[in-house]
Amino acid sequence: MNQLSNWPAPAKLNLFLHITSRRDDGYHNLQTVFQFLDFGDSLSFQLRSDDQLKLTPELPGVPNQQNLIIRAAELLRQFTSCKLGADIQLEKRLPSGGGLGGGSSDAATTLLALNHLWQLNLSTDQLAALGLTLGADVPVFVRMQAAWAEGVGEQLQPIDLPEPWFIVLKPQVNISTADIFSDPKLVRNSPLITQQDFLNGAGHNDCQPVAEQRFPQVSEVIKWLAQFSSESNQPRMTGTGSCVFMKCETEQQAQQIIDRSPFTGFIARGLNNSPLAVKVRTLLAGAQVL
Repeated sequence: MNQLSNWPAPAKLNLFLHITSRRDDGYHNLQTVFQFLDFGDSLSFQLRSDDQLKLTPELPGVPNQQNLIIRAAELLRQFTSCKLGADIQLEKRLPSGGGLGGGSSDAATTLLALNHLWQLNLSTDQLAALGLTLGADVPVFVRMQAAWAEGVGEQLQPIDLPEPWFIVLKPQVNISTADIFSDPKLVRNSPLITQQDFLNGAGHNDCQPVAEQRFPQVSEVIKWLAQFSSESNQPRMTGTGSCVFMKCETEQQAQQIIDRSPFTGFIARGLNNSPLAVKVRTLLAGAQVL
């Protein structure tokens, strides 16, 4: 097959995010839970017989050679000494700087798709290890399962979660992960919790107070969404922001809230299996790559 169309690159939510310590290398240890959404970007891939990698459209402010899609393709090619290329088309729906993992998800989809298109036969473990060099969130997208995560986010254990509807709102601000993690006011000593603690309702986002203080737009969205919340279901920022999400009882409730929202956003179903999983497992059925 020379063309692979409509490969999903789904969003993720961090259902909570605790920063538990700062490491000697400057990175932070954390605890979080990743869950996918049935909403995201879409990519298609066309095989080239030369070694060119072409991405369209080019994202504003992000030269193609800095885009995680091209970086993932180059990394895969270098690791395998592959001489082939690809034309890649991106349909971008996820906002940058929103904490939804759009760039990491695009990179993971690129690794999985080109592994198939170029017939490289790398294992999921190999692809996840490559992805980790691009970003701490990439492995969870490669593995395609909702996960309890520790370390820098790369130590993953599958977790079985409810799959509710969410409303996701995007303040008119992009937040740099590096800025949040370098802020001296960031809490870096949250106590460790267990998966059962989380399932019983524990958990918050340590990055949220810093983001709210630095970016009043985030606080404004949280306060607006809180009018529809309950004590046990408060709006929360995902990742290092800026997107804010809240669980809804039904799709209808989510739709009613977003219809009233003065902010940009979307509704989506939470998923324990990535929308990418069906695509990959169908294509690779019988192959020794998963």
